[in-house]
Amino acid sequence: MNSNDRRLPADGRIDRAQPIGFSFDGRTLNGYQGDTLASALLANGITLTGRSFKYHRPRGIFSAGPEEPNALVTLGSGGRREPNLPATTLELAEGMSAESQNRWPSLAFDLQSINGLLAPFLSAGFYYKTFMGPTRRAWMFYEHFIRRAAGLGRAGTEPDPGRYEMRHAFADVAIVGGGPAGLSAARAAASAGASVALIEQDFLLGGQLLSERSDGEAAAWLKIIVTELAGLSNVTVLRKTMAFGTYDGNTLGLIERNDDPAVEGARQAFTMLRAGSIVFAAGAIERPLVFSNNDRPGVMLASAARTYLNRFAVLPGRRILVATTNDGAYRTAIDLAAAGAQVTVADQRSASPAGLTAEAKRLNIAIRSGTRIADLRGGHAVRGAKLTGPDGNTEIPCDLVCMSGGWSPTVHLTAHLGVKPVYRDDLDGFIPGGFPAGHFGAGAMIGRFSTTNAIEDGHRAGTDAAIFCGKSTTPPPSARLDLGETAADAFRAISFVGRGKAFIDFQMDVTTKDIELAHREGYESVEHLKRYTTLGMGTDQGKTSNFAALSAMAALRQETIPQTGTTTFRPPYAPVAIAALAGRAVGHHFKPVRRTPMHDWHMANGAEMLEVGLWMRPYFYRAAGRDVNEAYVAEMRMVRGAAGLMDISTLGKIDVQGPDAAIFLDRVYANGFAKLPVGRARYGVMLRDDGIVFDDGTTTRLSETRFFMTTSTAKAADVQSRLEFLLDTAWPELRVAVTSVSDEWAAMSLAGPKSRDILTAAFPELDVSNDALPHMGVIKAVSEGRTLRIIRLSYSGERAYEIYVAASHGERLWSRLLEVGGPFGLKPYGVEALGALRVEKGHVAGPEIDGRTTLDDLGLGRMASRRTGFVGEVLRHRPAFQAPDRQRLVGLECAEEGKRLRGGAILFMPDDTIAGHGRGRITSVTFSPELGRYVGLALLAGDVAVEGSEILAAYPMKAEIVRARVVSPVFLDPKGERLHG
Repeated sequence: MNSNDRRLPADGRIDRAQPIGFSFDGRTLNGYQGDTLASALLANGITLTGRSFKYHRPRGIFSAGPEEPNALVTLGSGGRREPNLPATTLELAEGMSAESQNRWPSLAFDLQSINGLLAPFLSAGFYYKTFMGPTRRAWMFYEHFIRRAAGLGRAGTEPDPGRYEMRHAFADVAIVGGGPAGLSAARAAASAGASVALIEQDFLLGGQLLSERSDGEAAAWLKIIVTELAGLSNVTVLRKTMAFGTYDGNTLGLIERNDDPAVEGARQAFTMLRAGSIVFAAGAIERPLVFSNNDRPGVMLASAARTYLNRFAVLPGRRILVATTNDGAYRTAIDLAAAGAQVTVADQRSASPAGLTAEAKRLNIAIRSGTRIADLRGGHAVRGAKLTGPDGNTEIPCDLVCMSGGWSPTVHLTAHLGVKPVYRDDLDGFIPGGFPAGHFGAGAMIGRFSTTNAIEDGHRAGTDAAIFCGKSTTPPPSARLDLGETAADAFRAISFVGRGKAFIDFQMDVTTKDIELAHREGYESVEHLKRYTTLGMGTDQGKTSNFAALSAMAALRQETIPQTGTTTFRPPYAPVAIAALAGRAVGHHFKPVRRTPMHDWHMANGAEMLEVGLWMRPYFYRAAGRDVNEAYVAEMRMVRGAAGLMDISTLGKIDVQGPDAAIFLDRVYANGFAKLPVGRARYGVMLRDDGIVFDDGTTTRLSETRFFMTTSTAKAADVQSRLEFLLDTAWPELRVAVTSVSDEWAAMSLAGPKSRDILTAAFPELDVSNDALPHMGVIKAVSEGRTLRIIRLSYSGERAYEIYVAASHGERLWSRLLEVGGPFGLKPYGVEALGALRVEKGHVAGPEIDGRTTLDDLGLGRMASRRTGFVGEVLRHRPAFQAPDRQRLVGLECAEEGKRLRGGAILFMPDDTIAGHGRGRITSVTFSPELGRYVGLALLAGDVAVEGSEILAAYPMKAEIVRARVVSPVFLDPKGERLHG
């Protein structure tokens, strides 16, 4: 067939001066500017576009919008490959490369179409009933083949080179839908003085007006209002933008697509639009009819055929059968006949509309009242139709079947906030069940289907939305447009099912027999029906199938549709690419990167940085060694022998204030804080409600009613959230305020035997003697006009001081300490050395506080032995937590010369079989320069954790088994003489 053989010689809303080359399944084709991929395929005579999900039946273009269940394609290649896109929504672009899906080896010859012969074994719920035997492990064999057969398109595996963006937008009035109702609403709201965002998923405004003739009254009205809106500075038109979800606070989730491979910029942009009010003008979706073989290529919705004819100048068939239950399809029949097609109308109603009948007969359209389709003939394309009616059974030749079973208002977005749609018998359909404050509806989506009513509704809704936002200017009257649509009583479509399959959900291959089977097996609830049959679970979310399924189930249950109910509408309205939601938050930008006030100094002075949670921290300094293994040992020796300076700005810092602050901390911590003197600090441990350790840290009392809490770097946000939760829910009567001040303070730890000398040299005006500043003491001072907090506490086991200063002064103070401390041997050290130092001292950290350990497990039970009333106090005494074989904290030292311990190693007794989870695990390990061997902390079963005993540490990843000796977890200075000296 020649290119564009089905294109009409004139009319349409395409630009024939701008031809566009594209490809489909490797075949080079041509279209025009203004085409969609679907319209260009039809113009080129391509009706077979895909294969169905389960039976791999041939499928063709079914609709002209996002409700398309059949014509799903994969666009692009390599990293830009994107599957499951409706060809009906893709604006044709030069160089566009599309391919059909779910077929092998080719679209015309698909081997998996043999599934049609296996249909009796693939009915609804077959996956629950089969693949269960003959042995219990049989599923492991079947799973590989089932997964290969599942799905439609195949996603790319290469990195996507495209850019995706996330935006925030604001408007007084957001209007969803660019049809006559939405355009009228936008004009009214803008004229009233509101800022307006008009959202339209198509690349042209107009909605159903685009299906009217391009040289008619509708086109003239549309041109005037679009031009008027374009001239208003307070109107933003968002074309090619889908509103996929409605959320609290009048917030809409939007996705803007750009499928042109030649255009630079974001492929998709995700926008959170926050509006003062929202007008929903999303229109309605035409319903298909149910009859045997209603899924053949060449079967489409009547409104879609009219769209392809009048908007794209494509005549999709020559011999056309229009099957309908309503007046609207007659307009399609009349336009198709006027374009030169031979048209027959099969109207299920016994009486056809007089006015439309007369016009149809003038165009030689054959009208058969009381007639419905019984079956279709054809494989890859429709060849004929079997009809049943007053004259009995007849057969007519045809190459296109247009069907219309009525209209379903598009209520999805209005239901996302929990407002259930309600059934209207006069419409035989669901409309919104109400609107929250600030939400308004207009046009077909509230059951007002004529263009005149849509324009009136839009003007009213736009005016009301502007008033809701405080705009009082009265807009001018709306311009009228009467297209002569007729209203008729709703007529319930009659299904006629012969020997062939009659499909209700085209994408998921759900047939009338599947609905009947679900009913027989007890899946009568619509929610159960959906999940048992997979009805409405495809990419189209059942937009064209839901109502037919509800009708079928209602008939089987002998109930009304309202009694049967409807499924729950949830976002997104249509599929959303995960990349669009991620935006630029990928790779290194997946999480925010936090840097300490001294970050630039670290980078300039040879620090190798390490991501620790969200923070960038110095891993080690290259001046100390060539790699981390050499450097951290040298840095440990420096701290133990002289002094080291560590950036600890990443610690969580929380200001706790209020008359009840001490009572609050007494309940939050397992150990008491109410009696802590002013000017003193205390190590504390928080528990979860279940008695498991949550976090540890140090809290300092600054005054009777104010405390300064520090948390671990990893749990800073969690602790802040936990404190706020407890104050809001458990103890709202407490007069306490908690405020995160982590970013306000730069913090550094000065540790080592010469730390006091360095502090005295840096701040000669301060008394930092043992009497003035004992261990766990705090002093406040002023240096260079900046407030300092100096807390004497140690994480390394050496005498140490934590120094806090305003973040803006952090790097200056850091440099000053290093300058003053140089003669004493002071140098910076990194987190690897810090972790090693704490292991030598036996301090627990993240590897031990891993969400599974208790106070007793970590040897901290005495902290809370006599206390009650704190979070986790009751459940920490559970019998399981007191079991003799429960894993407890121990120290380990390597017992074999020249070997090492490894973190994560599994612990066994010497006579145990080396298999399974063993008796425990090593949590932290380091080489100790002081001891000259590898040491580590471990959690070992209490019934075998005897100091001096030997155990085996197995590390399967390297096939290593090393002997280790159980010792005290405190390897250095068990009496604390160094830190107290």
